Amino acid sequence: MEKSEDGGYVAFVPDLPGCHTQGDTLEDIRKYIKDAIQLYLEVEKDYLDEEPTKFVSAEMVQVEV
Repeated sequence: MEKSEDGGYVAFVPDLPGCHTQGDTLEDIRKYIKDAIQLYLEVEKDYLDEEPTKFVSAEMVQVEV
């Protein structure tokens, strides 16, 4: 999720090309990205690899420079 230059937020799923959404609040974007993932998988289910992804999780870390 990122802040949009035009206001609001944008979310995307790097492992699902073209799967992205936008919303006015973080609460909105959390719901919308779940919906976008579900719709993407419904449409693409016949084209996805049979082998499950090796992805485990995404986490945000903070470092000091």
